[in-house]
Amino acid sequence: MKIVQLLPELDEGGVERGVVELSRELVKQGYESIVISAGGKLVSQIEAEGGRHILMDVCSKNVLNVPFRTAKLRGILAELEPDVIHARSRVPAWLAYLANKKLHFPFVTTVHGFNSVSPYSEVMTRGERVICVSNAIKHYIQEHYHTPDEKIRVIPRGIDLVKFDPQHVDHAFIRSFKKKYALEDRLVITTIGRITQLKDLETFIEAIAILKGRFPQVAGMIVGGVREDKKGYYASLQALVKERGLEDLICFAGSQSKVAEIYALSDVVVSSSKKPESFGRSVAEAIAMNTPVVATGHGGVLDIIQEGVNGAFYPVGDSEMLAEKIVEVHGSVFDGYGYVKEHFSLEQMVEKTLAVYNSL
Repeated sequence: MKIVQLLPELDEGGVERGVVELSRELVKQGYESIVISAGGKLVSQIEAEGGRHILMDVCSKNVLNVPFRTAKLRGILAELEPDVIHARSRVPAWLAYLANKKLHFPFVTTVHGFNSVSPYSEVMTRGERVICVSNAIKHYIQEHYHTPDEKIRVIPRGIDLVKFDPQHVDHAFIRSFKKKYALEDRLVITTIGRITQLKDLETFIEAIAILKGRFPQVAGMIVGGVREDKKGYYASLQALVKERGLEDLICFAGSQSKVAEIYALSDVVVSSSKKPESFGRSVAEAIAMNTPVVATGHGGVLDIIQEGVNGAFYPVGDSEMLAEKIVEVHGSVFDGYGYVKEHFSLEQMVEKTLAVYNSL
């Protein structure tokens, strides 16, 4: 079977990681994997892992050259003769949908997020099968586009359990990281992700201030990179930490590559997103490392967290409730790795995706 996946670019991001991982697993199972994009730093990984990459502008939103790009893509697909075309974003989905009108190859789309409701976004529901990364996304497209239930398949993003395995962490890194940020013998509460207003880090900081009275040894850790356009927001967070007298309790650790180890050394992970996450990969990754998660109660995380077992929910912006839930879940003992392996593993994602392909 020959599979063509299309996405705008191959730089960092959840969609990109999913495409790269699926391509690798398809090749492992003997399928031919081809990815079409405008390029990016992950192209070399796809090719190193046995996939093929075709460079084409399926990224630009310029409508004036859509006929030219559609014709070009039609020629590429006609030559490839794929068994399935799988579009992962709106611009490539439109180009593939228009190019495929005369070719009639099986067409699959994946809805990765809560896209704005519009005719432009509606193309993501035009696949013969429409994959949704969570039940929240499924309900969203059914509410706004009335997508028939029989077309939809809910397939959560897969967690690579080779990378996120509590039995195979880098203990030397954990020791040095704890020493660097003075985390030994402390209650470590962590939030991970790019620093943006949507992450509502103010509420995280206020919750640490509340916990300070009950747990003098508490440590709040904010892990994530800062883009140039977010430096003002980052400075405001630093000012808030200083204003609350939390300089010794909250640290900004920047972007980190050893994410599994950071989950493992944390006592509780917080996901404080103001907007619903389409899935919540970081939540599933933390749980796989047997670390409980407290998250805002909306979006895809509702599929992942088992309240009272591996985490809890709190209302957006409620620092008092966040602090209370952190106290409630810290010290929880559960088999997060086994739970994620059964429900959210990369293996199950590949298996369910192949079932969709085979059905067409």
